[in-house]
Amino acid sequence: MTPLFKKFLGINWILILTMFGLLAFGVYAIYNASYFRDDSGVLSLHTKWKDQMRWVGLGVPFLLAASLIDYKWIRWACIPMYLAGIGGLVYLELYGIEVKGNKAWIFIAGQSIQPSQFAIMAGIVTLAVVFGELPRIWPVFRRPWLRILVAGIVAGVPAAMVIKEDLGSGLVWAPVFLSMMLVGSIPFRYLITLVLSALCVIPILYFFILKPYQQARIDTTWYMITNQMDKVDTRGDGWVPTYVQMAVASAGFEGKGPLSVKVPDQASIHRQFFPQTEAHSDFIFGVICEEFGFRGALLLLSGIALLLIQGIFMAFYSRDQVGRLLVVGVVTMFFAHTFQNAGMNLGMLPVIGLPMPFISYGGTFMIVTLFLVGMMQSVWVHRNISPVLKRKTSSGREIRDDDD
Repeated sequence: MTPLFKKFLGINWILILTMFGLLAFGVYAIYNASYFRDDSGVLSLHTKWKDQMRWVGLGVPFLLAASLIDYKWIRWACIPMYLAGIGGLVYLELYGIEVKGNKAWIFIAGQSIQPSQFAIMAGIVTLAVVFGELPRIWPVFRRPWLRILVAGIVAGVPAAMVIKEDLGSGLVWAPVFLSMMLVGSIPFRYLITLVLSALCVIPILYFFILKPYQQARIDTTWYMITNQMDKVDTRGDGWVPTYVQMAVASAGFEGKGPLSVKVPDQASIHRQFFPQTEAHSDFIFGVICEEFGFRGALLLLSGIALLLIQGIFMAFYSRDQVGRLLVVGVVTMFFAHTFQNAGMNLGMLPVIGLPMPFISYGGTFMIVTLFLVGMMQSVWVHRNISPVLKRKTSSGREIRDDDD
């Protein structure tokens, strides 16, 4: 049996089955959200479910490659990946396309690409090396404050560049950074200090950094939560949150079903009032809630929770700190996306364009998601394979630690 085939058999197949179950459910949900759309224009909304299947097919090779290659390569590849991520954000700033107030996409060869997704992928890899590998290579980085400083620069530069144009994608950096700090042997007092400092900065961020439409989204959510509906502009910023809430609330336990219903009091809300270009992406959870009800939403969130719990289990059995940090960063990223997407569809959080992992439509995000799942699998597959370390003898000859 070849080593490569042994690695293939060693993949965590329970996680793979869970992931493909979510992907299949996501394709079906996208079909229900878009197949009836008008096919006029260049968007071809009625075929988005087919496009999602193509993106999944394109991402599977990245999943397999990342799973079977030892993740130790990130020790030397993290810097080129990080610089490439920063380069993509700079290119976005110069040549990005603004859609509904967000400059988050660039077009290459006629295909839209979201550089912020590649940037956070590279950031997770780099932070894993900073927190887990630097103290071993250079003892000076055993000082917690120095690791926090370096990691803060690594995460802060791309986060600031993304928040300027795409608030949702930029905010993902915060939970990822904090979770990797917690697992990266940083004393708890540093974590508490950092959180309290961030809370002090939030008012400054709200009044001086956020754009007016971003402030309006936060205000609208606050008015709706506090039942100040007279202040909600239901024909402006409050249009989408209002009808998404109505869709979710009118679904009940069983939902209205995926097919068109002719009964007047059961008419589909998402087919009439959801933004047609975002129903299959940002508001896919609202579509699922209306069509499949509470039980469908619970089944979906349970599936994602099962995948995240398996990720935590895989991190526990990692062979080293770098692998553990890598898995924790990926799990936190998936959790942040799920929490924000579900929260904004339930009216509990502001409307910020974050897709739900494995469910929402998205090309760049799908490839990044599958690649990161592959990195989690690599940590699991190579958990019992000790990294080969080299040292020099007194005569200057370089030998491996596993040599006799």
